[in-house]
Amino acid sequence: MKKLLFGFSLEHWLVALCMAGMVIIAFLNVLSRYIFHFSLAATEEITINLFVWMTVIGIGIAFKRGGHMGMVTFFNHFPRRAQKTCIVIYSLLAALLFLVLDYYMIQAIYDEITLFEAKSAALNIPVWIYYLGLPVLSVFIFHGIYCDAVRKLADPEEE
Repeated sequence: MKKLLFGFSLEHWLVALCMAGMVIIAFLNVLSRYIFHFSLAATEEITINLFVWMTVIGIGIAFKRGGHMGMVTFFNHFPRRAQKTCIVIYSLLAALLFLVLDYYMIQAIYDEITLFEAKSAALNIPVWIYYLGLPVLSVFIFHGIYCDAVRKLADPEEE
């Protein structure tokens, strides 16, 4: 992805914003507890969902950097053609895994909107809003898988 500001891409800024939001919310809750002897109920709900969204974006960043754990004991001994085949297969399997996750999450969102209409405990907003993070932010995961595969297929000396 294109570098935006200070050499960082959009996914890095989104992770930083999620982390900053979590820190600010947690700090305000601590202040509220010690000054007013009152805890803000919504802090846990917001921070948990920001953490989940941050993790989804982080998966995409890790794919893009090739930072996921790999088992390369046999892979490094394969001929280059077999290595390229393995790269294509595991990239497709990773993308398929997240497509399945997105499918089930979209189905859960649909059920929440049409059937259950559940509201969050603290803020009383529809819970499907929190669920929406996975399919929307999966764009970063698919982009990361693609970038990782292209880089490894192009680089003959990769790992």
